[in-house]
Amino acid sequence: MTGASEVTPRDSHSRHERARGRAGHAVGGDAAGQLRIDRAAAADASTATGIYLRSRHAAWPEMPHGIHTDEETHAFVADVMIAQREAWLAWEDETALGLLVLDGFEVDWLFVDPVAQSRGVGSALIEHAKARSPSGLTLWVFESNRRAQAFYERHGFVIVDRTDGADNEEKAPDIRYVWPGR
Repeated sequence: MTGASEVTPRDSHSRHERARGRAGHAVGGDAAGQLRIDRAAAADASTATGIYLRSRHAAWPEMPHGIHTDEETHAFVADVMIAQREAWLAWEDETALGLLVLDGFEVDWLFVDPVAQSRGVGSALIEHAKARSPSGLTLWVFESNRRAQAFYERHGFVIVDRTDGADNEEKAPDIRYVWPGR
């Protein structure tokens, strides 16, 4: 499930990968600095989990509470979202601000740390997803998450389906969006 307002165990967001020379690409930013998007590695699991949990917590009540413990979430991020999918982190200077997870043409997760929301981080990440999948993207948003709906609609996504939520873990009504591609 995705959300435009995005969220973790309380840990450091320091950028240790840059010291190891991992390359990403710069995408602009606000007056505070330039945003950089790098592929997440196993060492980034705690940082990515932190962004997800903080964002999800801050988005309540628009997003239902998660049903997993922080430890279960961390294991899922490490073992599935980073190890088996395409996970990306948005960095400003030495601070991770956003998380994007792609599974083929599916935007699985897009979360921005609450301290960085409304600063273009989510827009940079969704544009990164579009560049990675120029033929189109799909995603799910909780029906109650109006901010996410407005965000994705501003970025050219259209509604193609609505469900009662019976098939998601939270059992909350959701909406399927598609971006048709370039």
